[in-house]
Amino acid sequence: MNADQIMTRQPVTAGLTMSVREVGKLLLEHGISAVPVVDASGALLGIVSEGDLVRHSDVARDERQVWWLQMLAEGEDVAQELLAYVRSGERTVRDLMTREVVTVEDQTPLPEIARLLQEHRIKRVPVLRQGKLVGIVSRADLVRALTHGEETAERPPRPSTLFEMSRPSPPSRGI
Repeated sequence: MNADQIMTRQPVTAGLTMSVREVGKLLLEHGISAVPVVDASGALLGIVSEGDLVRHSDVARDERQVWWLQMLAEGEDVAQELLAYVRSGERTVRDLMTREVVTVEDQTPLPEIARLLQEHRIKRVPVLRQGKLVGIVSRADLVRALTHGEETAERPPRPSTLFEMSRPSPPSRGI
């Protein structure tokens, strides 16, 4: 089996100028944990995950940045627009996306995808065809393929659920 047989097609995506808040809302609305960032032609530019959002939402860091800006201004007034931007959290996808993304082609075999996920400690890989984003394969997709085998290839595509959040089940408390 190959990526194109198990991938989620027509993935939810983000653009470079979307705000961090817009991306957060997009993740919540679709129940996903990351979105590929694409340009108008569908070329992959990067990816933004929940981890990226959490890593870049540190309020204390923002306050330190304001302090440094004021110190560097050497007694001069710092532009209020700049301070507002630093404090606002309205940074864009361009500011925090991961640019170097591990990808696969649509004909990449599943064992190779599994190896890449493990080797790079990632949860998903965008699937490209001729340089354009055509889908995504998550760890959940691989597990589904392993447990359902050939049935997986025959199931209809799952639109808008490309990064299913997989949470481990709580340990059973057997007797």
